[in-house]
Amino acid sequence: MKKTDNIFVAGHKGLVGSAVVKLLKKEGFKKLITIDKKKLDLRNSDKVKFFFKRKKIDYMIIAAAKAGGIIANSNNQKDFFLNNIEIQNSLLKLALDKKIKRTIFLGTSCIYPKYAKTPIKESQLLTGTLEKTNQCYAIAKIAGLKLCEALYEDFKLNIICLMPTNVYGENDNFNKVDGHVIPAMISKFEFAKKKNKKSIVLLGSGKPLREFIHADDLASAIYFSLKIKKSLIDKKFENKLPLINIGTKDEISIKKLSKLIATFIGFRGNIIFDKKSPDGTFRKNLDSSIINSLGWFPKINLKNGLKKVIMSRGFKKLK
Repeated sequence: MKKTDNIFVAGHKGLVGSAVVKLLKKEGFKKLITIDKKKLDLRNSDKVKFFFKRKKIDYMIIAAAKAGGIIANSNNQKDFFLNNIEIQNSLLKLALDKKIKRTIFLGTSCIYPKYAKTPIKESQLLTGTLEKTNQCYAIAKIAGLKLCEALYEDFKLNIICLMPTNVYGENDNFNKVDGHVIPAMISKFEFAKKKNKKSIVLLGSGKPLREFIHADDLASAIYFSLKIKKSLIDKKFENKLPLINIGTKDEISIKKLSKLIATFIGFRGNIIFDKKSPDGTFRKNLDSSIINSLGWFPKINLKNGLKKVIMSRGFKKLK
């Protein structure tokens, strides 16, 4: 890669995309291509093709997606399916049309079977039934992977597919209902503390285990994947589509996570779990040995990452 390369970051205002843009700017890349979704609907393949008709793209990072927590996934299955399918199709067709040097496709740990053996290896894709609460999102992402595979095999398109574990960070969606577990939980505890609530109700039993990665660490994995030599990738994957898990081994139960966030925010009331609400998959930590063997490792542990997020929302420096 050269600092003068044109890099299109799709979804540049989102949790992951904004972290990628920040890192690329820090590394000295000047020609970053971004476009607000209000100006260009990435779901519309014809509009995307027309917009980029006279624009050069050397590299593309597909961080644009419709994502959300367990309630959002359950209540908006159609939108999670169609929006992600349409965005992926549009951008992957663009990659083929523009003969982009390398495309990074971001998936999700949700693609793996509900009862996959943990830590989950990449080879377990399509070996079992998916978790129902997010199956439409997962199937859309699996469809994207299969399109990547077709483009890789039929057109020799240079694509690397990254499957990150649960992502969190400062630029997250902190909606108490639609957000992922960490931002939703932070918002609930902030509200409870502000209103001097004596208790707080969280969804599920609190027993499931989750692995988390800070958006800045994921951005570093994406940048690492952009730079790695194709010859090394081809050798590692024996000329098959690279599918790579991005995890941290930073696993914690939802119950312990809630206590940690409560402590950082200063909420001292009771934490009640609504066991009638769905838990989702009990455990889905990833086997990240492939990306580790290539030379990438995370740097931000969960406690420090949570402190970083909570402090960004106006709380004083945390010990």
